[in-house]
Amino acid sequence: MPIFANAVMVPRMGTMNISLPDHLKSFVDEQVAGRGYGTSSEYIRELIRRDQDRLVLRRLLLDGASSAQTEPVDEHYFSSLRERARAAAASE
Repeated sequence: MPIFANAVMVPRMGTMNISLPDHLKSFVDEQVAGRGYGTSSEYIRELIRRDQDRLVLRRLLLDGASSAQTEPVDEHYFSSLRERARAAAASE
């Protein structure tokens, strides 16, 4: 099969219509025009992705805060980690 005939997986996109007060719509339009987004949909998708990342980070921080306390991470810890990484790389 020729390379140009290979199927490309394109994610399926649903449609969502939202209503915004005029001042928020103006803000979105300004962000699209001034920050290089092609459409307001691209801008909104980026905001949603960032919010998803924020929620993942929040969950990781909460998990870390509730985990058992360990030894402090200091220069000795990182030196030891670098040595183990070097040793592992040298043995490959």
